[in-house]
Amino acid sequence: MTSAAPPRPAGGTATALAIEGRVDADSGRALLLPRGDLAHGCVGVLAEALAGLPRGVGRIDADMTGVVFMDASGLQFLDLLGGHGRRRSVPVTATHWHGQPSRFLDLAGLDPADPLHTPAGPRAQRPADGARRVDVLEEEVEQLRRAIASRPVIDQARGVLMAVHSCTPDQAWHVLREASQVSNTKLRTVAAAVTAGAVPGGPPPPPEIRAALRTALGRLPG
Repeated sequence: MTSAAPPRPAGGTATALAIEGRVDADSGRALLLPRGDLAHGCVGVLAEALAGLPRGVGRIDADMTGVVFMDASGLQFLDLLGGHGRRRSVPVTATHWHGQPSRFLDLAGLDPADPLHTPAGPRAQRPADGARRVDVLEEEVEQLRRAIASRPVIDQARGVLMAVHSCTPDQAWHVLREASQVSNTKLRTVAAAVTAGAVPGGPPPPPEIRAALRTALGRLPG
């Protein structure tokens, strides 16, 4: 069982979300495996996946390992997932967040370990200046929107890294993100440098980006 977002129009930049569903008939556990971005349209994809689950499912676990990007639409995704469990009185989890989605959840005051079950403890009480947290979250969302607009060159750079270093799409994404952070350079600039350097006779990346890429690539499993 797989649900997917409709093909994006020409010029679209988001990575379409797809959700694979697996159900263990013996235990009644359903496993959802989202892949792509929690952005516009993700709620509809989830609704379709949930509607396709058979009756009698006693537990739903969403493994979010394959989600590489999240904006405010992802919070609606979580609302729908959690609400589905409450209406049917079945436990629901959403775990294995990483990278930018984990950061986004943390800024939103949710526990990335499982945002559907954020405890009403220290996390819910911090920070005291709630207005500042909202400002930071809004700034983060704006950065995410700009990141979406940068996706064409980022996707090209991921393709270069995958071809040259035999890594997976997720690994290529993490290499670009780490190189951006280590070199204190915008992600789009790092991606453009990687892409330009792959063209015969193209310029090599600047020294600080080159060094950051070596560091990030060195963390890939051998």
